Amino acid sequence: MEPVYRTIIGLARTVFFAQGLTFDVRGAEHIPATGGAVIALNHTGYMDFTYAGLPARTPKRYIRFMAKKEVFDNGVSGPIMRALKHIPVDRGAGADSYAAAVDYLRRGELVGVYPEATISRSFEIKGFKSGAARMSIESGAPIVPMVIWGAQRVWTKGYPKRLGRTNTPISIAVGEPIRPPVVESGDMAAAAAELTDRLRSTMQDMLLELQKDYAHEPGAYWVPARLGGSAPTLEEADALDAAEAEARAARRKTASGPQ
Repeated sequence: MEPVYRTIIGLARTVFFAQGLTFDVRGAEHIPATGGAVIALNHTGYMDFTYAGLPARTPKRYIRFMAKKEVFDNGVSGPIMRALKHIPVDRGAGADSYAAAVDYLRRGELVGVYPEATISRSFEIKGFKSGAARMSIESGAPIVPMVIWGAQRVWTKGYPKRLGRTNTPISIAVGEPIRPPVVESGDMAAAAAELTDRLRSTMQDMLLELQKDYAHEPGAYWVPARLGGSAPTLEEADALDAAEAEARAARRKTASGPQ
């Protein structure tokens, strides 16, 4: 029994109802009823992790998400995140969070991961980090791909929140579990790269399929350029991300003072 998680889910469902959100969930039967699994999600908005938990309720399971340490340090969200047994990620000590995730998987938990690492400003599938594949291989747990579409309309990077009653449709697709290969430790890098490529290709196909049945507003900021929207292309978005990362690095260098 997880009374805190159940309560949070109940509150979330009440909020979703108040917002008028409608959900089209496909493939929830692919969430394993027992045992560990890496739940790999695309990342288009700040709220998509809250929607990702809905398919997991079909087999009555909970997802432990990997989230920035800063969220755990917050006086309000921190106690909630710890009560829900999510995993803090300290970018300065990533090995600890990775080890914790592998341990969770070996103990039969569902671990939620964003292989893109950051929100995709283009709303296309960005390049993937290999962490999800590596923890799948090391733990022996499968990867379950999950794609969410429409979350960017509620709250995404660079645009105001739309947390009122917007009647936004949210589409969610869960793919078949991808089993990791059994590899020797020396072959981990190559195996992880191959599994990462397979995962990304699978999630790209799933996203295209979801978008076929979704009504896209021409010129809207939340619609990819490929579909006639005003979102940046993947290449333009990557350039924006790189510029932002450089600016952050410069600020850190300035704050640290002369070396």
